[in-house]
Amino acid sequence: MIKNIVIKEAKTQEELHAFVKFPFTLYKDNPYWVPPLIKDEIETIDPNLNPVYQNSDARFFLAYKEEKVVGRIAAIVNWIEVNEIKKSKVRFGWFDTIDNIEVTKLLIDKVINFGKEHNLKNIEGPLGFSNLDKAGLLIEGFKERNTLITLYNHPYYVEHLKKLDFNEAARWVEYEIKIDDFESSPEKVKRFSKLIMERYNLTLLNFKNRSEILPYVDQMFDLLDKTYNSLQTYIPIQDYQIENYKKRFLKFVNPDFIKCIIDNEGKLICFSITMPSFTKALKNINGKLTFLNSYHILKAMYFNERASFYLIGIRPDYQNKGIPAIIFNEMQKLFNKQKITIVETNPELEENTAIQKLWKNYEHRLHKRRATFNKKI
Repeated sequence: MIKNIVIKEAKTQEELHAFVKFPFTLYKDNPYWVPPLIKDEIETIDPNLNPVYQNSDARFFLAYKEEKVVGRIAAIVNWIEVNEIKKSKVRFGWFDTIDNIEVTKLLIDKVINFGKEHNLKNIEGPLGFSNLDKAGLLIEGFKERNTLITLYNHPYYVEHLKKLDFNEAARWVEYEIKIDDFESSPEKVKRFSKLIMERYNLTLLNFKNRSEILPYVDQMFDLLDKTYNSLQTYIPIQDYQIENYKKRFLKFVNPDFIKCIIDNEGKLICFSITMPSFTKALKNINGKLTFLNSYHILKAMYFNERASFYLIGIRPDYQNKGIPAIIFNEMQKLFNKQKITIVETNPELEENTAIQKLWKNYEHRLHKRRATFNKKI
């Protein structure tokens, strides 16, 4: 105990709800923090609801000062990462704190102790259980709102970690892309798209409803593995994770925003997932999705000037063959039809230069950077 700060493990439902709700107090007056859905956060950390615990262990800690919550952190071990990828690492996530280095130190110490219990050699975060969770501390772009799948944090978080001898590990960049009308879009993208489709005898799939997407979801995740498995932070996606994400997130999908390309044998060679931006909607509903405020989600899905580019997967034998030009050409048409003028990218590892080259033909700005931080324990 330092200056009346007490760290307690969150175990009961009441404590886990306090764990999830702490940021709502910490950021209540911050115009840039976008709250997550409380129900989704609970489902993610509850071992009875999230199948990721089949290959992970986690503990959750709250910091109290005079019986008031002043910080939180999760200690996580992904055993696939440890045993199969051979990374001796304990992860920390769900990290939020007041501007008090002592609170941060006590929380981090709990994660380090958890790692030592399992004979692990390093600590890194903020990370979730897997690549499908939010990751990366914001280090630039504090006056930009986070998206549905990214974190927001105060600038002092970085200062705290550096004072505790953490170093930057992985770094991500995020872009905001301006979408012009189709006639003004890059002519070479249009021509190249048609040429590639004909050269490789490819077919573009457009979906009318969510049920048409389901037969391709497993193939999408398989392409994710093949597309990103060489990147430093990647952990293979498990079948139970796929089923869980189908159940939890398919409801947010607007079928118009999913594009798939198949070869002449009907096999998936590329997909992209773009979604209308839910940032404004999530800000309005403040963590609680009720019948009445579901209006904001529906409005975001069908009447929105912004979109978020989440994922693109390309089969290895079709990489470097210009396939993204087809996707961008089709998304351009969709965005113009939907009157979308701004698209924000998912965080991309700085080393993933192949993806970043995709934006060079469009007016864009690099508006956020984020990083994970690590050290030996």
